[in-house]
Amino acid sequence: MKVKFFKMHGLGNDFIMINDLKEQIENYPKLAKKLCDRHFGIGADGMILIQNSQKDEADFKMRIFNSDGSEAEMCGNGIRCFAHYLHINDLTNKKTLKIETLAGLIKPEIIEYEPYQSIVRVNMGKPEYTLEKLHVNKKMIDANINKLFCYPLKIDDKEYIINGASTGNPHAIIYVNNLDQVNVKQIGPKIEEHPLFKKGTNVEFAEVIEKDQINVKVWERGAGATLACGTGACATAAVSIAQNRVERNVQINLPGGPLQISQNKEDEMMMTGPSTFVFKGEIMTGGM
Repeated sequence: MKVKFFKMHGLGNDFIMINDLKEQIENYPKLAKKLCDRHFGIGADGMILIQNSQKDEADFKMRIFNSDGSEAEMCGNGIRCFAHYLHINDLTNKKTLKIETLAGLIKPEIIEYEPYQSIVRVNMGKPEYTLEKLHVNKKMIDANINKLFCYPLKIDDKEYIINGASTGNPHAIIYVNNLDQVNVKQIGPKIEEHPLFKKGTNVEFAEVIEKDQINVKVWERGAGATLACGTGACATAAVSIAQNRVERNVQINLPGGPLQISQNKEDEMMMTGPSTFVFKGEIMTGGM
């Protein structure tokens, strides 16, 4: 079977975009693992499917599968690429969209459109801090704890102070004094797979530079170390604002570039950043 695709990225967080409006593709997890492989496939952090939504209030439905085949609830960089893809392919002329995701209805808006690169602002909704949204194993923590702010997590005889937030999917934010000294690939997977998180977690290491600027490195659940993470940037900003570390409009500097994150009067997280088209083609899926 031949599958047509677009390769796109948001600040280096790259995706294989597939038009699945007719839903003819089978075995999404297996296909994602095959196509995302950087040696034997196209190579990407994840695979995004463009589907029809059955909800009257939604324009389209987005599904995203990580490079390990697991399905994520949402992806901030991915949904910017999703909106951009719709316009490149003339699937809509709406600048403001309502997209169904596993995390609910997300609203991206095309601010500046060019086929090669667009700027997209996304209303990511209100951050959640409850243990339920973080899928925390409550048997492992004190019954009086209702959120993970400044929570000590012990790994390999070392204590990490984590701050939990959900912006569509779960995140654990750790503040550090020197980001350059953090071994993301060593620590990240141990926190991601810690039994405290029943469904795993994304991990952000954050160094506050100024009241309007934070440097962040990311370990993404199901994808590993990535150059950027939109939901992670929003989660980091949300926790930092809640703890009065930064102002309500903050630049999150990721290895792939900056995202502008703000929290509006309704406490919704607004993310603004680029989406870039790389190339398009088709690939044989080996009978899948």
